[in-house]
Amino acid sequence: MQLHITPRNITLTGAIHEFVAEKVSHLEGHGETIIAAHIVLLHNHDRKKPYHVKVHLALSGPDIHAEDSEADLYSAIDRVVDKLSRQIAKLKTKHKELAKHRTQLQREAEKRGYRRR
Repeated sequence: MQLHITPRNITLTGAIHEFVAEKVSHLEGHGETIIAAHIVLLHNHDRKKPYHVKVHLALSGPDIHAEDSEADLYSAIDRVVDKLSRQIAKLKTKHKELAKHRTQLQREAEKRGYRRR
């Protein structure tokens, strides 16, 4: 997986890079193949929740996006990863249900004497 981190108005330290890489690598444990991840870290002093994190995951199917704002950068990253985790789990369930539906249709067609191509 390619990992691209873009900091805006924030210094990208080794600790932040390592934290983001570890959190995003956990998303691969869901079974979906992540081709690339683009993470944008924003900091705006004027806001109540100054740290904003945007993530774009490129998958073999449709891409997934998530973003969140928090008072702490690490908690914003955690929340975005949780959102992405839920989206990947939902996508995986959708794929399983579709495969199950196709199998049922094929069995019903065979039962009635039809062939599916």
